[in-house]
Amino acid sequence: MRTLMLFLALSLSLFAKTQTIVFGAGCFWGVEKYFENLDGVKSAKSGYAGGNYDNPTYKTVLKYRHGSKNIINHTEVVEVVYDDSKISTEKLIRSFWELHNPTQGDRQGNDKGNNYRSALYYTTDTQKKIAMVTKKSYQKLLTKAGYGPITTEIKPLKKFYSTEAYHQNYLEKNPRGYCPNHSTGVKFGNAKFKTETISPLGGKEIVVIDAEHCRFCEKFKKNVTDHYNGSITLRTVKQEALKGFKLNSKIEGTPTILFIEDGKEVYAYTGYMDEKTFYKAVGAFKLGEESEGYDVAFKQKTDGRFCKQYKKFKNTGDGVFIDKISGDILFDARERFNSGTGWLSFFKAVKGSTVQKADNKYGMRRVEILAKKSGAHLGHVFNDGPGGKQRFCINATVLEFVPRAKFKNTKD
Repeated sequence: MRTLMLFLALSLSLFAKTQTIVFGAGCFWGVEKYFENLDGVKSAKSGYAGGNYDNPTYKTVLKYRHGSKNIINHTEVVEVVYDDSKISTEKLIRSFWELHNPTQGDRQGNDKGNNYRSALYYTTDTQKKIAMVTKKSYQKLLTKAGYGPITTEIKPLKKFYSTEAYHQNYLEKNPRGYCPNHSTGVKFGNAKFKTETISPLGGKEIVVIDAEHCRFCEKFKKNVTDHYNGSITLRTVKQEALKGFKLNSKIEGTPTILFIEDGKEVYAYTGYMDEKTFYKAVGAFKLGEESEGYDVAFKQKTDGRFCKQYKKFKNTGDGVFIDKISGDILFDARERFNSGTGWLSFFKAVKGSTVQKADNKYGMRRVEILAKKSGAHLGHVFNDGPGGKQRFCINATVLEFVPRAKFKNTKD
């Protein structure tokens, strides 16, 4: 039991804040050293990615660097693991563009070969969107400065292969090692990242407008956004950083929380929002105020027996069920059982993820289960489970399922 709870605690932490992205910007020695010195980066590891053969080595990537029939060579890359509450994905990717010359094709400076090609391998859709948006912006700056088209390979990460031990932290071991500066000198703009412009990512996103010395902004960050784990991308910027957004509301104070879809404001809220108010707004934005899921979460409705979402979850494998609104882990699939009632049934919730509340409506004496962070109504708990255990009777429309395999670097 203790091992399981430790696993879930680690999983939640990693799911909430830790992300992985892989960059190829020429010789990996200098790239590794650059990223490992950024605040918010937890680790930077040299390796190989992007090829179509297994277990590459330094010898093999050099062998195939000038091309070979049916062989897609790996490029030298650095796997960056970062805490996105301390360094944003956008800042990290902008740093990648500025670090090297992404217009040179199969080389970087004097290092020639396809193993030195510029590459970005993403692990989330948000990373992909930001990579594409920043690429477009940086291309304009490069063109103005006289450079050609960006040749960077932007693809989902299939597999990262760690390089030989002597390449790891190479410049720390060999301070005179060869790794020139390949940067073009072209910068995105202001020295401080927080004042740089941002453009719409496409799809749904949340943009928080804050200001210096705004105590309500600081309070909102501390109490809400610092703990946000939801699937809708959330970015915090200054008003002057917005570019290309179509807003209906006049921004007259901070914080202003903008709910954006395809670059257009859906609705906005100005002033401090407590956690429950914020997640109710997120629920309306993500689920739709007329949806069954919203009715269950915030109007205390109940799914129909054997509803569509329940049937969808019927054959899920090993993993966890998360709050569709906040993204927090609520239930472990290993605690699930088939009660035959037509609603999801669990022996218990993940410790600390839910709260219980007396529910005496409709002349019944029941115990309601609520998601601790979002405040969403989940269902009820009864004392009629197998073997005298509790039965958490949970509505499926307020949950999402995440396979356990997605929680990397954890042990059961």
